[in-house]
Amino acid sequence: MSTLGIIALLTLLYWLYVTVDVLKGLPNLRTLPKSPLTSFSDKPSLVSVIIAAKEEESTIRETVKHLLSQNYPRLEIIAVNDRSRDATGVRLEELRKWSEGKQDIRTKLQIIHITHLPDGWLGKNHALYQGYLQARGQYLLFTDADILFAPGTITDAVTYMKEQDVQHLTLTPNMFARGALLKGFVHFFLFSFSLFVRPWRANIDNAKGTGIGIGAFNMVSRSAYEAIGMHKAIALRPDDDLQLGIFLKRAGYRQRVLSAKHLLQVEWYRSLKDAVIGLEKNLFSGFRYSYMVALLACLGQIGFFICPWLGLLFLWDWRGAVYAVAVILQIWLYRKLVSRLMSLRGDSAYLLPVSASLLVYTMIRSVWLTWKQGGIYWRGTFYSLRELKRSKK
Repeated sequence: MSTLGIIALLTLLYWLYVTVDVLKGLPNLRTLPKSPLTSFSDKPSLVSVIIAAKEEESTIRETVKHLLSQNYPRLEIIAVNDRSRDATGVRLEELRKWSEGKQDIRTKLQIIHITHLPDGWLGKNHALYQGYLQARGQYLLFTDADILFAPGTITDAVTYMKEQDVQHLTLTPNMFARGALLKGFVHFFLFSFSLFVRPWRANIDNAKGTGIGIGAFNMVSRSAYEAIGMHKAIALRPDDDLQLGIFLKRAGYRQRVLSAKHLLQVEWYRSLKDAVIGLEKNLFSGFRYSYMVALLACLGQIGFFICPWLGLLFLWDWRGAVYAVAVILQIWLYRKLVSRLMSLRGDSAYLLPVSASLLVYTMIRSVWLTWKQGGIYWRGTFYSLRELKRSKK
């Protein structure tokens, strides 16, 4: 048997394995259930929503307004303006004054303005930690400054956490994207990321080796958050949302990841260029700043996601048929996961090889830029590679 034939069979075996694993795991990946307001006692638990915002003048207003419209009876919102050079701080102060003048809005909006970033901190992580220091809630909700919330989101989340005795709940949003190419790339990244972290495994209580957190919605009990060392434990991690979930899961806290495609919406990136630039800052972090791990990740993308399409097109023998089966499984899994996690049918499946190629390019660029610069620029601040590697340990 030729080398190419062996590679084709190994590729098919990979997709068969992944298909079986996904089929076993999908029943554990459910949608956040709806709950009535009457499920709360006379004095429900206080929830502190903490938002870190840096140069978010175009989105922060809508995010905060959606949070102020929540029907949860006990809520405080802490918005942290992290050294913004645009009008983010002004927009937040305008919202605070506006909300105080509305009799139908009882939610307290507190604004924190940060002007200095201390050593040893990534800006966002420091901002979220400063928000925690001012928070009084039994539950802490860490979220991003560009998320749109349906009115019952927090009510449904708190009810679920109490009924299921969950200490950490993270929700997947519906990811909106403009244009076919950007949509295909964003959805492929979610698909590829899901196959890598297997989010459904986080819903298995005894699987301590897994864990996940999503920046759009990370709700955690105050006691669990404090027990793992808060954001001080992940002070220099660009993937802070994911690491928060991993730390909580490893510590033995009960975690759930659910779909909230009907409750949360985010426009992750506004253009393909923004997506590439945004991801190139933290992809190398996902590889533990290891050149070998990054190389294996690139080879995996090429071998398992791109080569099957090339084999389907150019191999007109049994090897092409093997690759054709691999492509069919890839498309089916893509549509299945995208449909489960978001309100989409996976119509951009025809762009899978193009999106995979773009992701490989972004991976290579992420590693190259980090090596060339000796670190990363994150929201206008430089962090050395030596410092980032030390934080991994």
